[in-house]
Amino acid sequence: MKPISPLSFAALVFLGLPASRAVDFDKEVKPILENNCVRCHNPKGTDFEKGDTDFDLSTRETALQTKSAIVPGDASKSKVYTTTVLPDDAKKLMPPRNKVTDSLERLTTAETDILKTWINEGAMWPDSVTLVARKKEGAGKNAAAEAALVAEIHGRIAAAPVVTEQEMKPFTGIITGTDVTYEMLPIPGGKFKMGSPENEKGRKPDEGPQHTVEIAPFWMGKCEVTWNEFELFMYPVEEKKARATKQVPAALNAVTDAVTRPTQPYVEMSFGMGKDGFPAISMTQHAANKYCQWLSAKTGQFYRLPTEAEWEYACRAGTETAYYWGDDASQISDYAWWGKNSDFKYQKVGKKKPNPWGLYDMTGNVLEWCIDQYDANFYGKQETTVNPWNVATTPYPHVARGGSWDDDDVSKLRSSARRASNKTWKIQDPQLPKSIWYHTDAQFLGFRIVRPLKTPSPQEMTTYWNSGVEKDNPALNKAE
Repeated sequence: MKPISPLSFAALVFLGLPASRAVDFDKEVKPILENNCVRCHNPKGTDFEKGDTDFDLSTRETALQTKSAIVPGDASKSKVYTTTVLPDDAKKLMPPRNKVTDSLERLTTAETDILKTWINEGAMWPDSVTLVARKKEGAGKNAAAEAALVAEIHGRIAAAPVVTEQEMKPFTGIITGTDVTYEMLPIPGGKFKMGSPENEKGRKPDEGPQHTVEIAPFWMGKCEVTWNEFELFMYPVEEKKARATKQVPAALNAVTDAVTRPTQPYVEMSFGMGKDGFPAISMTQHAANKYCQWLSAKTGQFYRLPTEAEWEYACRAGTETAYYWGDDASQISDYAWWGKNSDFKYQKVGKKKPNPWGLYDMTGNVLEWCIDQYDANFYGKQETTVNPWNVATTPYPHVARGGSWDDDDVSKLRSSARRASNKTWKIQDPQLPKSIWYHTDAQFLGFRIVRPLKTPSPQEMTTYWNSGVEKDNPALNKAE
């Protein structure tokens, strides 16, 4: 082993380190670097993550080529250490929490102490050792922790009084610890014809064959989720400051704080179009799913994204025409913000005429996430016509519905029109790997929430909130 500028005994004492402490590189340091750091800091990339070329931690030689990566003898000037002890919400925190993969959690105090001691001792590293990125042992612990969290949230929800379909009423929810509210409307269970008839103007092949589907009762957001609601989830530090003035039980805060939250966006996410009362935009389906989990933890009521079938059922509201007001597309500006009347941006929610069930902006304003995988041929091969759900198994494409302020083609705003997500929705994202939280190029994309009458099992909740296919590269999803 060839040391890199080893410190003297006196220097160790000066730094406050025990002179007898000699970190074992192979047994202590190597696993930390390979399981956490080399997975990104490797320009060749790996089976887990694409490499980040700001510095290369593969070998001793390459690690020292960037002066600030490792400064032998001074951990306080070494990024390999200093970036691991930043606050939770710091943009430069390493490993990048919830950005690359959920298994890359921040290092423990014991691990950061090892790195600090190793660097201060001189960062000794054998010339012959080349580090290789490895799947983090014990990543399954994350699944176990998530299962425990979901079980706790489920317990709170299951303790609430049971309501029958006949007792379902509109209600206004409040996000605990804040003054922010949202409205939910009851959607009765029933059957409808999903898809469009072959003679419908503007019809696409993926809208058929038209078929009868049965849907269980649920509540749906009267409007799309706004920035007032979503930013409480996006910015944990600000949300904690806001709730400090409220009487919120510490145990509840612990549960909601345990839900995985987004990394900080690198741009202003409303893109200057407005926030107060305007729809939240540009989140990934994964981010929308985790918002639903966070809101469920906050309120003690189960929320999720709608299935594609639920969305179309609610949008149609008992109608069988191309639009929920009829077949006359010329009336669209009375009901929707679209490319011809939106002034090139989204508008405040709830300002146009609602559909027959009182839901606003089901057509236009922002495209809305559904929880399904998009499959152009799904209607012809689905195994059930009772509450169908095409569970996501790949990162693209997923389903979005309703059309948006950006659509000039009125046929895209029909009740049966389907949209498939794609990689161009985050093409300008400078991060490598691409963010699992933001579709910064999809400024036409938002979502609304549903609350099914029947509370699902903890296992079902886990599936709704954790698709496991949020990373752009399918191999990265499978790796975990």
